[in-house]
Amino acid sequence: MSSEEEELIQKELAARASRLFSGRVEFLRSAPALQFLPDPDVPEIAFAGRSNVGKSSLLNALTGRRAIARASVTPGRTQELNFFDVGEPTVMRLVDMPGYGFAKAPLKVVENWKRLVRDFLRGRHVLKRTLLLVDSRHGVKPVDAEMMKMLDEAAVGYRVVLTKADKIKASDLAAVRAATEAEARKHPAAYPEILVTSSEMKMGIDELRAAVLADSEI
Repeated sequence: MSSEEEELIQKELAARASRLFSGRVEFLRSAPALQFLPDPDVPEIAFAGRSNVGKSSLLNALTGRRAIARASVTPGRTQELNFFDVGEPTVMRLVDMPGYGFAKAPLKVVENWKRLVRDFLRGRHVLKRTLLLVDSRHGVKPVDAEMMKMLDEAAVGYRVVLTKADKIKASDLAAVRAATEAEARKHPAAYPEILVTSSEMKMGIDELRAAVLADSEI
């Protein structure tokens, strides 16, 4: 395939993604346990990240909504899988996974989180990709590496997405991106391409939309 043909395909994908996310996006349900999951009848893309990584803000930017996903200043507040239908009729679902790395949470809460997330990742055949969000200001922290290991063990392919890229200098961002790419190469289930985003500045959102659509169609 020539570079011109590849560029044309990418433009067409970006246009389709823009149309899709400018249409119907609706909250479907929350699942505090596996028995509450929706029927596995459409492709799913999950979003994972430590508490306060900017996951809700990124979901809102991705879908062009102000509050499709609730943002919280309380780490560890969301302990459910939240599902959002995309398209009319529904062509995919976004899954907002509960944040991890909440140091002050009771041990029982942490264990319940691990059980819910691990069982979901291992048993959800319609899960096409997980997006692992990492704060650009901090890079991959030990809790992020633990999540990457969990995804590797579950054999779930994932992309690393840097968030809050507008909060650091360009030179620092480049260094964090390089270090994150190096870490991703150590993990068998990690996608080699790192996406860089800023919800506030809408940086990288078009690329993210195109990636989500492409992943849902694999």
